[in-house]
Amino acid sequence: MKPFLEFPCTDEILTSFALAIGADLQGYRNHIYRVLNFHSALSGAESLPPLAIQIAAAFHDLGIWTDDTLDYLPPSIALATEYLDDQHRPELKEEVSALILEHHKVRRYQGAHADSVEPFRQADLVDVSLGLVRFGLPRSFIKTVQSTFPDHGFHSMLIKRSFRQFIHSPLRPLPMFRW
Repeated sequence: MKPFLEFPCTDEILTSFALAIGADLQGYRNHIYRVLNFHSALSGAESLPPLAIQIAAAFHDLGIWTDDTLDYLPPSIALATEYLDDQHRPELKEEVSALILEHHKVRRYQGAHADSVEPFRQADLVDVSLGLVRFGLPRSFIKTVQSTFPDHGFHSMLIKRSFRQFIHSPLRPLPMFRW
């Protein structure tokens, strides 16, 4: 397996939010690229992920920066919905919203669009866990993807923001997780 090196749709979206993301842009972009590559491998796809996956990937954590919060699922969905409206792609709204909303679900996702949402959820967990959780992906592939798209501080940014969230809301330390 070789990683995909370009996701033009994702890059176009990220470019439009570059100022909001700021110094974290390269780290977030590489996180998205790792997730998209892990999603393709988990799905058994030999081509780029479908457009809905690529769009959801670009928006899935974006509310962290646009709304300065770890409770970022609702703002991320709102941004994606606005983008889909602007692109005249209403048929993708339900799937893109499910992909974003359920990507931190703790248990297996079995609802609408499960064939795309579940591997997306797994792919994000592979990346966030730094490859400790693999869902059957070969370690060698994970390492190749990680070295092709280095972290650039993404995980340390998540740790810092999680710590800040815990200090401000100890009863709701990780509001993005869903059961």
